[in-house]
Amino acid sequence: MATAYGYFLASEDYGPQELVEQARMAEESGFTSLWISDHYHPWIEEQGHSPFVWSVIGALSASVTLPVETAVTCPTVRIHPAVIAQAVATSAVQLNGRFRFGVGTGEALNEHILGDHWPRAAIRQEMLEEAVDIIRRLLTGKRISHRGRHYTVENARLYTVPDEPVPIDISAFAPAATDLAARIGDGFLTMGPESDLVEQFRAAGGGDKPAVTGVKVCYEPDRDAAVRTVLRRWPNLMLPGELAAMLPEPQHFEQACRMVTEQHVLDSPIIVGNDPDEYAEALSVYSEAGFDRVHINQIGADQRGFFDFFRSEVLPRLNR
Repeated sequence: MATAYGYFLASEDYGPQELVEQARMAEESGFTSLWISDHYHPWIEEQGHSPFVWSVIGALSASVTLPVETAVTCPTVRIHPAVIAQAVATSAVQLNGRFRFGVGTGEALNEHILGDHWPRAAIRQEMLEEAVDIIRRLLTGKRISHRGRHYTVENARLYTVPDEPVPIDISAFAPAATDLAARIGDGFLTMGPESDLVEQFRAAGGGDKPAVTGVKVCYEPDRDAAVRTVLRRWPNLMLPGELAAMLPEPQHFEQACRMVTEQHVLDSPIIVGNDPDEYAEALSVYSEAGFDRVHINQIGADQRGFFDFFRSEVLPRLNR
């Protein structure tokens, strides 16, 4: 089966009206699905946005016919899983079954805001597994009570629920989280062409469940200007290790990003410039890595130019 290509809506970078307009352009340009990020804060002040994702999803349901997935929601700290379950159920009903729920263990950047302790990764994975179980049970429309290690639910029932179960996909960037995705997920989400993680997911029990990834690009006719745009708008993408999960405020990311250079951008998987063959070749790596779907996000102001470029030059090459 050929790899499909969707568009990644960056809630950190745009307001709600702009995100909906980008979704319309994505559908008109031939993209076949949407990812949308779920943040409370942007990574850095330059990005400057962070609308409430569930409101935007409601607007998307009335504006486009594409499938939509959160990429990703952390359903464990900032919002209780019983409340998130209601948002998921309503979104699935609004989208007539075109909604997938992407979840992950989150970042302190978004989850620390209520002053709760930010746990280490192994505990966050344990919390995620319990949260996913609660959400799945509530999505059946049955009344549930639950007393677990991390959460309590008492006499809860969702009255507006979809006809079919909502697929819940698990985000992973490391082996332990990938094993969790294989064990409890309806699919696997990550960023970048990580073929080793796809292989691990399938071998650990993921089988033929969908493996989906995302990639950032910067379409600009001037390649050097595109590199500078990435460095200004998304330098956090080049930060190493667990910094993305552990730093609590945009100012801390800005401090860390002072170490990022133009060479880091050039060495990253981010595609820059306006050579359609280069885009097609770089994106074909994701297909070869075994991904069923790739969601692409444009960094920079020229959204219309990006969508025209992909519609006329890149997607035809990929779909041949």
